[in-house]
Amino acid sequence: MEPALSTVFFITHPDVVVDPGRPVPRWHLSDKGIARMRIFADGPDARAVRSVWASDETKAIEAAGILAAAHGLPVGVHPGLHENDRSATGFLPPPEFEEVANRFFERPEESVRGWERAVDAQNRVRAAFDAIIAEKTAGDIAIVGHGGVGTLLLCHLTGVPISRDHDQPFQGHYWAYAPETATLLHPWRPIAPR
Repeated sequence: MEPALSTVFFITHPDVVVDPGRPVPRWHLSDKGIARMRIFADGPDARAVRSVWASDETKAIEAAGILAAAHGLPVGVHPGLHENDRSATGFLPPPEFEEVANRFFERPEESVRGWERAVDAQNRVRAAFDAIIAEKTAGDIAIVGHGGVGTLLLCHLTGVPISRDHDQPFQGHYWAYAPETATLLHPWRPIAPR
């Protein structure tokens, strides 16, 4: 008999150290981000987690490591979970980043300033999600990733068009999904107080 899946949590890495001199995928969690992730790892939603996955970006691996360590679990890394590829622009100051991110969601079939198209990022993260779910792990699954692709996946799973209206309010949020019934259990919630 195959084990039943309970819940899949998609968790975005919390607060990071912004370092314009380092590639964004290699940014680390800040002290605040570490503290917030520890609160979530010790909280009630994480109690039944039996499998932890992360993108191959440093901040996601660090956040997943905190969660996994709290429950004596290893961390699986799936390269398809990485954030939308923004290497064409690299680091952008916050106001400029927000403007380009808005266009990324508004024009999902276009490459905005060389960024990966939203439809392509959505297909990639959906394939990674499907591969992880196909392993049919007993207990809950935690996938630690990023806000952009987490929003794209959320839009796909709930059958709504790609829109930033469904984005997390700030770093360090999670949503819960029941794959057996294809039901969103709750939208974005903060992993811990900001």
